[in-house]
Amino acid sequence: MRKVPFSPPDITEEEINEVVDTLRSGWITTGPKTKLFEKKLSEYCGTEKTVCLSSCTAAMELTLRLLGIGPGDEVITSAYTYTASASVIHHVGAKIVLVDIQENSLEMDYDQVRDAINENTKAIIPVDIAGIMCDYDKIQEVVESKKHLFQPTSQLQEAFGRIIIMADAAHSLGATYKGKRSGAVADFTCFSFHAVKNLTTGEGGAVTWKDIPDFTNEHIYKEFQLLSLHGQSKDALTKNDSGSWEYDILHLGYKYNMTDIAAALGVKQLARYEKILDKRHQIIKWYDKAFQDMDVQLLDHTFSSGHLYLLRLKNITIEERNQVITQMSKKGISCNVHYKPLPMQTAYQKIGFDTGKFPKSLNYYSTVISLPLNSKMTESDVRYVIDALLKFLQ
Repeated sequence: MRKVPFSPPDITEEEINEVVDTLRSGWITTGPKTKLFEKKLSEYCGTEKTVCLSSCTAAMELTLRLLGIGPGDEVITSAYTYTASASVIHHVGAKIVLVDIQENSLEMDYDQVRDAINENTKAIIPVDIAGIMCDYDKIQEVVESKKHLFQPTSQLQEAFGRIIIMADAAHSLGATYKGKRSGAVADFTCFSFHAVKNLTTGEGGAVTWKDIPDFTNEHIYKEFQLLSLHGQSKDALTKNDSGSWEYDILHLGYKYNMTDIAAALGVKQLARYEKILDKRHQIIKWYDKAFQDMDVQLLDHTFSSGHLYLLRLKNITIEERNQVITQMSKKGISCNVHYKPLPMQTAYQKIGFDTGKFPKSLNYYSTVISLPLNSKMTESDVRYVIDALLKFLQ
């Protein structure tokens, strides 16, 4: 039976050779390849600095910690996302504040965001679902309108003088918003290089940021380095210099650094990333053309990274949607659902969230299906998926 996997990694001999070169170099933890990957990412995104870490989750958590966000604080994010967008808020001891999405949209309801802001609100985490960037001008407008309520509790918060915008850009590397690439739009932007992402390092992530008043980018970079490696004053690469063994532990940090093995993958993935994006957008065009006259809702991927192809099937029940996915799997086609809203998940119900208070998220989830989308798909694979889906829907 023919198999069309959902999102296998697109690995070539270029990546394999780069990883082998790293293994043979004798330097496999954070070192020269990680520093090179950081440099290349900054050049790609249009920022001065980038820090590579072990995951996007690590990037988001360390950003909250860098900002001094913790107990007594509140952070707003979407109810329609993966748990990492919200769990990091809990990890630092702050209160998770979820808002619903807009009608027929995957973006947060910005009016609800405005209403949720109070004196304890320290940050907002917009989520670039499917690689489509949020309306960051609107988010900035909301933040500015509530600036008078902001009560900073750290020097970095004082430098902003307002609620900080930290993008969950796990899906949006390569996407643009009004001419700027993801990474250069929000105050902080956190990327994922997990195995199913457009660009993969196996496991991994990164954080980049815009210039911050009164703080140099080098200072922010070093603070992230300290947080990600036990608060140690020297990383392994620096300690390896002749006579430079001695170090200090400046504070009790964490262990979230990226390895050179992972970075080696990333360096070569990034070198051919534009071709990867072109392929993904071609697949999206094939899908869009096939479904444009159907009673479905399509996403606008004009400026996206083309990470997911979400097809919303109107006038269908959850059971019918799930049946479609089951039937597709019998044809060897792997489909998915992005996402099951957080208030539907047991862990979030345990801390007081009620699915009934997020009707738009529930409605969207009930009718959406994620079709296979990856740069290894052929036109024949895409046609096979389209024909199978059309047959089941009819």
